[in-house]
Amino acid sequence: MSHIEIRPALASDREPILAFCANTWEWGDYIEQVWDEWLQEPEGQLLVAVVDQQLAGVVHIQVFNETEAWLEGLRVNPDYRRQGLGRALNEAAMVEAMRRGATTIRLAVDSHNMASIELSESMHMRRVGEFSLYSAPPFSNPSSRSKQQAIRLATLEDMDTIIDYLNASNIFPLVGGLYYVKFQAVPITARLLEQKIKGQQVYLLQRWERLDGLAIAEPLHEHGEQRLSVGYLDGTAIEAISFIAYDLRLRLQEMQLERVRIYAPETLLIHDAFDGVEYEANPASFYTYERGLV
Repeated sequence: MSHIEIRPALASDREPILAFCANTWEWGDYIEQVWDEWLQEPEGQLLVAVVDQQLAGVVHIQVFNETEAWLEGLRVNPDYRRQGLGRALNEAAMVEAMRRGATTIRLAVDSHNMASIELSESMHMRRVGEFSLYSAPPFSNPSSRSKQQAIRLATLEDMDTIIDYLNASNIFPLVGGLYYVKFQAVPITARLLEQKIKGQQVYLLQRWERLDGLAIAEPLHEHGEQRLSVGYLDGTAIEAISFIAYDLRLRLQEMQLERVRIYAPETLLIHDAFDGVEYEANPASFYTYERGLV
């Protein structure tokens, strides 16, 4: 019987791990881009599986705050699959998250990755949301459409109105009540809203003397590109979502950003709203899973 060891990754593990990750997808894998960051960050732990002294798998756990953790980057060498390594790595990562105080752990999987979906559900994780990605560059010739809409930055005085709006939203539960950034997610709480409002990262659409939609967005450098990352977008109808998506795209040039990318559920309403303002839809969709650790 093979001996399986799960241990923290070492700098010397890099090349053997990247070798079996090279063909994860047709285009390769992102592990090479994040390896050094994952290896060194104090808020997380990079774990590897060793089978008979051969590196056979890897996973990363990140703890965001006192209670929230994220599981990502699970890879198993094709030569060692169907030996329980994925489960062993996930279990070790969950133990590490608990050791660091996390009470909830989440992950995202491609909606077509049945092996990862089955593994997640067999480990008592439940699907809480889903999302797709929509993106667009700055307008080359913007119209005057957005000037007719009252889209503005939120203030702390808007907090109760925003919370009431989210409590009645149809989109909020579709994404699990989560704010997404860099393929990770945290709950949209009053604390997060306050933080984002103070950072001037919450945009409101008000029409007919009521809140008609909102977006939470932050500028970031991702994959060699300066982006406006929209981790949550909501609207009462196609028109409202379209107005906000248009306005955010319009702001790119002023913010000196190269692209806006939006995390949103894959619904007909959302798709039509983004299509109307010329956003490109990523063909992939993702499920978000969650499990309590206590």
